[in-house]
Order: sequence, then structure tokens, then C-alpha cells
Amino acid sequence: MDFTFTEEQEHIKNAIERLCEPFDDDYWHRKDSEGTFPHDFHKALGDAGWLGIAMPEEYGGAGLGITEAALMMQTISATGAGLSGASAIHMNIFGLHPVVVFGNDEQKKRWLPPLIQGIDKACFAVTEPNSGLNTLKLKTRAVREGDHYIVTGQKVWISTAQVANKMLLLARTTPVEEAKGTEGLSLFYTDLDRRFVEVRNIEKMGRKAVDSNQVFIDGLRIPVEDRIGDEGKGFSYILHGLNPERILIASEAIGLGRVALARAARYAKERVVFDRPIGQNQGIQHPLAKSYMELEAANLMVFKAASFYDAGKPCAAEANSAKFLAAEACFHVCENAIFTHGGMGYAKEYHVERYLRESWIPRLAPVSPQLILCFIAEKVLGLPKSY
Repeated sequence: MDFTFTEEQEHIKNAIERLCEPFDDDYWHRKDSEGTFPHDFHKALGDAGWLGIAMPEEYGGAGLGITEAALMMQTISATGAGLSGASAIHMNIFGLHPVVVFGNDEQKKRWLPPLIQGIDKACFAVTEPNSGLNTLKLKTRAVREGDHYIVTGQKVWISTAQVANKMLLLARTTPVEEAKGTEGLSLFYTDLDRRFVEVRNIEKMGRKAVDSNQVFIDGLRIPVEDRIGDEGKGFSYILHGLNPERILIASEAIGLGRVALARAARYAKERVVFDRPIGQNQGIQHPLAKSYMELEAANLMVFKAASFYDAGKPCAAEANSAKFLAAEACFHVCENAIFTHGGMGYAKEYHVERYLRESWIPRLAPVSPQLILCFIAEKVLGLPKSY
């Protein structure tokens, strides 16, 4: 059993670190303050070919695995970009996995190259205000009329919808009372036509650089050729992307936790009180040491899950565990970083308050920690379903 990265994987890490050098903490502080999307960062990754790291080579991607994608996203986050930098490109990295697996050749040729090149920006429109994580109760309707579907409905917490020109949309094609099991929802990838789609920004606690939105759809016409796979099978299609998404989010949380820990350790060595660096005090040392161990343990689960996925093995328990453990470790180390800085941790110039605000994201999304615990209890431990 070898826990070291390959030479190629180390190259990815080093190349991403170099690419991210111009996009330092001050850059991300500015983007967070202004609430403007990091278009130049997105373009730099697209120009260098990194947006297609996990996409098929025949469409311009690198054809690498979720392990390499997770390493890339972790490295981006750890440079100080945090969840702002990761979220700016997250959809490009693995969001169109349903197209790769279930799309036809014409769709792949039409959709994947512009996304990989950074020409297209996409958003993922699934969650609705009244259904939350109960995806099978989605109400947004797509009614077929000849060679088009007419879509009406509402989505919420849709990231990058302010800047996206494409939308991966899950909508109901069979009324809920007529649907059987997991069927009745269909998946589309189509133009975000703002004549029929209103996007309203949600003011939020952190990651202001990457927008989150309410989306109101009224009479959007979607060509039949923009439907992915069979009608009514959309829910089963998005399930294929859930484990990779959890792995990527977990890796991003580890990266954010590591940059917070590095800043805290540096400050603890430099800050002198009572004629000694505060890092000499066990009250400072021990919380940071504990955070280091929590991050490293969670990171092992991240790459165990990634290696299982790339090997074609079941990895739901590992992916969910990685997401849970990484999110908790990230949150606690960001909190410890503020404690280490004392009052200055509350000041924006030291960046750790931004890290703490962003550390809430992997705790809440894309699935709650409570549902992960329910999943592990039921699917791993064999306990009765609780909901």
C-alpha cells in the first residue's frame, strides 16, 4: 500500500501552485469584498487546459481520474483561493459527468469542448425551495410540445447562475402523482436564456465572489435534443455524479483547512507576547496540532474514496465519510486559526475570518451532515431507515 503521489500527480500539484501564484490572498480578499466573479482566474485555468482534467481526451480533456481532479481542487483551495476559487470552476471539473456517461456523441461534441476551453460557464439547477434534499419531490415542470419542452418552475441556491450561459437542469416530465419510484424527472443541458429565466442573487455569509441564486423559469423552450438520455430517467443520471462531487468538496475543504493551519502556525511563531512567541504556549500548540491530525486523517479518506472510484469499486460510504470528516476538520481548524490570531483574527487583512466563513460551505452542501450520518447508519451499519 503506497500513500505517495505519482510523479504525474506531483506535477499536477506543482503546476497548479505556479498557476495560482498571481491569484493570492489579496486577490481573493478583493473578490470577496467586491462580490465579482473571478473571470481571469477561470480563464487562466481554461487556457492552461486544466478545466478538462477529468473529461475525455477526445473532446479536449486530459482523461484523468477523480484522484487527479481532487488533488487539483485541493491545491487550488490551499493556495488561499479556498472555496471561492474551487467553486468558480467546480462545475467545469465534474458537473457534466452525466453528459459524459449518458449523452450521445453529438451532445458530447457540442457541449464538452466549449466547457473544457472555458468558453462556456454552466450552472447546476436542481434544488428547489420547497423540496430541499427530497429531490424526488421536485415541482419544476417540463412539458413536451412537439420538438421542444416548455419549462416553468423555481430553483434555489444555484451557484454561478449570474455568469453562466448554460444550465444543467433537472425537471419533472411526469406529474409526481403519476411517477413510479425514482422515475418522472428528466435531465437537460441547455442555454440559459435570460428572456425566460430570471436570476436573483442571494446575499450570503461567505464566498461572495461566486454567486448563489434563486432562479425563476417561465416558459423556457428546451429542444428535445438538449435532453440527456431517456425521458424520466434524470434522477438516476445525477446519482452517478454524487460520489465524485462529495470527494471533490471534501478535497477542497482539506485545502482550505491547510491554508488556515499554515497561517495560524506562522502567526503563532511571529506574534510575541510577554517576551515569548505565543506558539510556545501549549494552549496555542495543542489545538493546532489536533487540527493537523484531523485534516490528515480526513485526507486519507478523501483519497481512499477517490482511488476506489477510479478503480470502479463501490465508494459511497467512503465518499460520504470523506465529505463529513473533511468538512468538520476544516471548520475546526479555521476556528482555531481565528483563536490563534486573537482579536486580529477578526480583521479581514489576516484572511482567516474569510476562511471561517467559507468553511461552512462543505458542512452544509451538497448534502447535510445529518443525512450522511443517516446514510452510514442505514447502509453501513444496517440500522433501520429513520426518514
